[in-house]
Amino acid sequence: MGNPALTVAVQQADFDPADLQAALIGEEREEGAIATFTGYVRRQNESRSVSGMHLEHYPGMTEASIRAILAEAGERWPLLAAGVVHRVGDLAPGDRIVWVGVSSCHRGAAFSACEFIMDYLKTRAPFWKKERGDTGEHWVEARESDDRRARRWSQEDAT
Repeated sequence: MGNPALTVAVQQADFDPADLQAALIGEEREEGAIATFTGYVRRQNESRSVSGMHLEHYPGMTEASIRAILAEAGERWPLLAAGVVHRVGDLAPGDRIVWVGVSSCHRGAAFSACEFIMDYLKTRAPFWKKERGDTGEHWVEARESDDRRARRWSQEDAT
């Protein structure tokens, strides 16, 4: 389906979603749609208060994993560009943690690809999250609900 422009950044620094969205627009202005998702650190998780979070990753492996997810999205949908920015390090409630953006000629492809990428980031990208709160620190476990969302993309009619 073509070769979309793919960008991946894993970083400690904050990011500006408006700047990232602007970067999805190509010189030829072929886009009919851009879909983005910005995730934030929650103040509550599973009935626990969250005062902060620490994210770790495996440098090199994490970026390669994300790039593979973006490439798979580009094989499934007619994308012009796709990008992910994911933060690591210490974060506070309300901080931006992840941004996903895609551009396509078609809104359906943009919506689906953005959701697919986020679902696979939650289940396939090697990040480890430790939350801090009133009850101390604990590592965040994988959730069945995230696995279930990702599994739906393996069904034949998912695209």
